[in-house]
Amino acid sequence: MPAENEGAGMFGKPLSIIETPIPGLVVFELPVHGDSRGWFKENWQREKMTALGLADFGPVQNNISFNDAVGTTRGIHAEPWDKWVSVATGRIFGAWVDLREGDTFGEVFTIELDPSRAIFVPRGVGNSYQTLAPDTAYTYLVNDHWSPEAAYSFLNLADETAAIEWPIALADVEISAKDLAHPRLAEVTPIPPRKTLVLGAGGQLGRALRDLYGESDTVEYADRTALDLTDPGLPTARRWRDYGTIINAAAHTAVDAAETAEGRADAWAANVTAVATLARIATENGITLVHVSSDYVFDGTKDGAYTEDDAVRPLGVYGQTKAAGDAIVATVPRHYIVRTSWVIGEGKNFVRTMAALAEKGVDPAVVDDQIGRLTFTPDIARGIRHLLDSGATHGVYNLTGSGETGSWADIAREVYALTGHDPARVTGVSTADYYASAAGPIAPRPANSVLDLSRLTATGYTPEDARLSLQDYLRDAD
Repeated sequence: MPAENEGAGMFGKPLSIIETPIPGLVVFELPVHGDSRGWFKENWQREKMTALGLADFGPVQNNISFNDAVGTTRGIHAEPWDKWVSVATGRIFGAWVDLREGDTFGEVFTIELDPSRAIFVPRGVGNSYQTLAPDTAYTYLVNDHWSPEAAYSFLNLADETAAIEWPIALADVEISAKDLAHPRLAEVTPIPPRKTLVLGAGGQLGRALRDLYGESDTVEYADRTALDLTDPGLPTARRWRDYGTIINAAAHTAVDAAETAEGRADAWAANVTAVATLARIATENGITLVHVSSDYVFDGTKDGAYTEDDAVRPLGVYGQTKAAGDAIVATVPRHYIVRTSWVIGEGKNFVRTMAALAEKGVDPAVVDDQIGRLTFTPDIARGIRHLLDSGATHGVYNLTGSGETGSWADIAREVYALTGHDPARVTGVSTADYYASAAGPIAPRPANSVLDLSRLTATGYTPEDARLSLQDYLRDAD
């Protein structure tokens, strides 16, 4: 795109934005107020600029490049951080080239900047400029500190594919030898997107997330042996600015053990203290944090399905720690709290236990006064990915299987029927009677675990019918 004309000058413009053909690259017209003494502008004003749609990118450093002579040319550099670029004094011709992986790789945008115009340059978009006035000060805010581990990409200023129409021929200007040696577009390694980190990768949901996302250079999986969330060194365990998303599928889920002294400490360490550290990491590095919650944050006394806005009233230690973790995650600017219930995935679980009992000829007594829906881990994984890919509004989302609700005893009978056994062999029993002779502490369970799915379905994702998923699960298990 050719450079734009400055028009009537830099004074009197209203604050406004100009979209560009490069995704995320946005030009801002800035109001500049002047008189006989000089001029004043708000070079960066978070509240006003985010109100116009700019991401709250969290700058941590302010840099200024002073250029003595007309024609000084620098670039093309694509860095692993976002930049807010403006001119303090003077005027430049700027050229930006998308060097990120994707359909717009190689896209070019050019425009002139003076003190009345700024541009937001997202991570991975190559930045370059040529000064059009002497004593030009080029200033930029960045949202990460320089690091020797940071990965850059570079493009030659004279690349024939980009074909930038520099106002002053490159042969006639001041350019560093390093910039002259940058590669052509065909030789540039595209900058990949920020990585996704899946925590709790060895658990039921973690395995489903691995099945969904697969093996990729942009997705990492970590279990506790690879990344201990309770380690005090967690904030420096990774170069966190390289990550765009953390999916926290790790948790202490032994609800009965959490009622013991040791289990209580373990539950708080994993579900609260570690989550607080993750929340701080996500906030400081602009990461989207996905956190998996539980129906145990409710007491189960509501008549009807629980919505995301219902007040939490956890009954036991596990539920208390999950509610505390949710409250912490809610403070992260970019967060999804995915609340689920009655989770079934790979490994030992209620469905597999009932199927095994049926085959062994056991006639079990199963709780019939707790109501909910099964939720299969592939459904949770797909729902999480949908929220991330669709850019759904951040916040809390209920995500369970859909369809009819029922008790544990109802599900047990269905498992018996689907595996060719008489469902009448399952006897319903109250929660109190079921645990009456149990050894050791037993956590209180919510009687009603039904979660309303309206908020999730409004984003375009409808979970699978839990009964149909059960049929598929048992068929695949054969």
